[in-house]
Amino acid sequence: MDRAAIVGRARDYIARERSGRFRAEVEELLAKDDLRELEDRFYRDLEFGTGGLRGIIGGGYNRMNSLVVKRATQGLANYLRKAMPAKAGEGGLSAVLAYDSRHYSPEFALEAALVFAANGIKAYLFSSMRPTPELSFAIRYLGCDTGLVVTASHNPPQYNGYKAYWAGGAQVIPPHDRGIIAEVGVVTEIRELDKETALARGLLKLIDTELDEPYQAMVRSRLFRPELIRARAGELKIVYTPLHGTGAMHVEAVLGGLGLQVFTVPEQREGNGDFPTVAFPNPEEAAALDMAIKLGAKLGAGLVMATDPDADRFGIAVPSGNTGDFTLVTGNQLGCLLADYIFLSLRETGRMPPNAAMVNSIVTTGMQKRVAEYYGVRFYECLTGFKWIAELMARTEADGSARVVFGTEESYGFLVEDEVRDKDGVSAAAMTAEMALYWRRRGKSLLDRLEELYGICGYWQEAGIAKYFQGPGGPAIMANIMKAYRKNPPQTLGGIPVLRVRDLEQGADGLAPSDVLQFFLEDGTVVSARPSGTEPKIKFYASCCCPLGSGGLEAARAGAAEKLEAIGKDIRAVIGE
Repeated sequence: MDRAAIVGRARDYIARERSGRFRAEVEELLAKDDLRELEDRFYRDLEFGTGGLRGIIGGGYNRMNSLVVKRATQGLANYLRKAMPAKAGEGGLSAVLAYDSRHYSPEFALEAALVFAANGIKAYLFSSMRPTPELSFAIRYLGCDTGLVVTASHNPPQYNGYKAYWAGGAQVIPPHDRGIIAEVGVVTEIRELDKETALARGLLKLIDTELDEPYQAMVRSRLFRPELIRARAGELKIVYTPLHGTGAMHVEAVLGGLGLQVFTVPEQREGNGDFPTVAFPNPEEAAALDMAIKLGAKLGAGLVMATDPDADRFGIAVPSGNTGDFTLVTGNQLGCLLADYIFLSLRETGRMPPNAAMVNSIVTTGMQKRVAEYYGVRFYECLTGFKWIAELMARTEADGSARVVFGTEESYGFLVEDEVRDKDGVSAAAMTAEMALYWRRRGKSLLDRLEELYGICGYWQEAGIAKYFQGPGGPAIMANIMKAYRKNPPQTLGGIPVLRVRDLEQGADGLAPSDVLQFFLEDGTVVSARPSGTEPKIKFYASCCCPLGSGGLEAARAGAAEKLEAIGKDIRAVIGE
């Protein structure tokens, strides 16, 4: 983009942005003639990806700010009115909005709510920060037509984001996401009401406990053995961290209400958009659980838990024998443990539906399919992003073909109920606590049960590689990497022959189109490549299985690690690491 175009877009933004803070940022950049920074802020508009909008907070069309949030909401409102014309009269349509602990989240959520109100769409706005899964629950509970949660999930502090939901409680998917994007692109006028007028006209309603209590009751109702928890709660100390996010309110209330001993890391309990004690507020990152693990070791905890800032992702660490050390359980491993426990419990309690099913994403471990097969449960796969798990749940629910009792993805996302249509770290925490007590009563740890599952399913191990490509040239670099793989797919990866390539660019095997390539290797290993839909990075996933032969588990672990190391070396050579 040439200088004149960049400066023109910057001046257009200044003229339209009503926030003095964001407007001043761009004015200062123009005054300093900082073309490089201006280009990064204006070479594109933020677009909806797998999770909606997400970007660095600041002035510019390629940033998260008041104008971008309001313009996106106006586009969504326009699309909603066209998609549901029968309800488009004032007050006929409704939306619910939530936000997390990030900088500007309350402001962005209120601004979006007032845009909805100005468009005759009743907006229910949480009075303080709430988890993403409660937003999904609220859409279904209140019967709303859409919903928004202002969050950037587990991204660093300089980011914020905007997840858009549709009626039914799931994030938007085609054709709605494309329709919203099209409407956003042609917005010329943003309608707004002030807060007092919106409240007076009944187009803005603040909500809190009237949703909190039903949500917590729902989470408790999905447990299989609450009586076990109450009877043996004293046997399990739990250390929990919300990583400065939204999870403490519900995790403490649900688990504490069941009688469990929950010790929340005090330095990380309160919401704080700076996330001062962690480099990344992400339970996938081992360092994020350091403080919780140290407290767990001090207290003799049997389980360490963490949720990310919007409490949709959930991770755990468990004691490693009697050494005082803790082992981090991966999202793939915890998904296997939960699948096993849910299917076992449904069978033991006589509640297994005849058409029971589970679903995971195409980059999640193949071990979960083996667990489902072991219990005779139908298995589905879907594209990356929990919205696709929710879509499959809704579709099979509508046609009666299956009852999805568990949905999961490798990135620490779990859904153990159907009242929510997004990953739910709160309900996963409750179910994991019950699961830990169940196996403890049988003299086993979660690691013991995982090793038993390896004996049933083979030893599975996964590895991921991600590389960021920041700046205006980033998308082109990632596109060229994918283009090169498509033009000349590898014959081997890590020395293992590639038997089949699945290219989802145009869709395949019943999956919707997506910029994903998968390589199926001779030994059963699957390697997947895809550019992220929310961040400027390309991601690779590898999942391999080694049977437990005469060498046992240790030999299988060594064999899997050797394979993954060789595969990683080939991938890094392509992406320039």
